[in-house]
Amino acid sequence: MRVLVTGGTGFLGKRLSKIRPDWIYVSSSDYDLTRQKSCKRMYQDIKPDAVIHLAAKVGGIKENKENQADFYYQNNMINTNVIHEAYKFGVRRVLSALSTCTFPDVTMNYPFTEKDIFSGPPAVSNLSYGFSKRGLFVQSISYRDQYDLNYSCFCPSNIYGPDDNFDINSSHFVPALVRKLFLASDAEEVEFWGDGAPLRQQMYVDDLAKIIPILLEKHNSGIPLIVAPKENLSVKKMVDIGISVSGKKVSPKFNGKYKGQYRKDGCNKELLKLIGEFQFTTFEQGIRETYEWYEKKY
Repeated sequence: MRVLVTGGTGFLGKRLSKIRPDWIYVSSSDYDLTRQKSCKRMYQDIKPDAVIHLAAKVGGIKENKENQADFYYQNNMINTNVIHEAYKFGVRRVLSALSTCTFPDVTMNYPFTEKDIFSGPPAVSNLSYGFSKRGLFVQSISYRDQYDLNYSCFCPSNIYGPDDNFDINSSHFVPALVRKLFLASDAEEVEFWGDGAPLRQQMYVDDLAKIIPILLEKHNSGIPLIVAPKENLSVKKMVDIGISVSGKKVSPKFNGKYKGQYRKDGCNKELLKLIGEFQFTTFEQGIRETYEWYEKKY
C-alpha cells in the first residue's frame, strides 16, 4: 500500500519516518496544501492508496493567541483541500491528526472522553486552531457518512521530544523549557508563562510515532480517538522535573501571562481497547532523552 504522509518533514513526520521509512513524506516545500491546485497535483504525482494527514500550522500558546486569523485560515484551507482532493482522487483511507485542543475549554468530567468533543467551545487561547481541527473532524465524518469512505481522526495530547521546534518565540512549553534550562546559568532565575498550575498530558513523540501505524490499520471508526498517556502533571511539576534533569541550580519564576486552560486531559480507554496495552514513556524519562539530545545537537 502506498501511504502518503502530509507534514512529512515536521516534528512528528520526522520521527514517524524513522519507524516507517517506506512511506512517502511530503512537506510545504513540495506542495502548498493551502492551494487546491497544488494539493491536486500532489495526489496526481504520488497516487497514494492511503493518507496520514499531519500537515498543520502549529505553535505555542503565545503564537496561537496573537495570530488567530493565520491559524484559522491556513489550517482550514489545508484540511479542506487534503480531504476533498483525496475523495476526488479515489483515496478510500485517510487518517487525520486532530489535537486535544479540539475539545472544549471546560467539560463536566475529567478526563474527558470522545463523546465530549462538542460539549463546549475550545479554549480562547487557541480558539482558531481548536475550531479548525474540529472542522477537520466534521469534514472527515461527513465524507465518511456520505461517500462510505474510511476517513478517521485521532486526537493526540501535547507531544514533545527530539526534533521539536525549540524556537523561543513559537515553541510549545516543553521545548521552551529544555532550551531555557540549557541556556541558564547556575543561580539564575528562569521565567515561564502562566502560574504553573495548569495540568497537561505530555506525550513523548516516539510513542505517537509507534502508535500511528497501528491506527492506520485498526482505527476504522468515526470517533475522534484520544491518544494520550495517563500521566497528567502540573506545569510547575514539569518545570521541577526539567530542572532536576538539567542538573542546573536555577529557580523558576512564573510571570502570570498566557496561563491557558487549566486542564485538558483526555481518557485513553478507547485507545487501549483498540491497540492493547501500551507502555507510554514517563515525562521524566522523555524530557531526559530530549534534554540530552538537545545538549548533543547544540
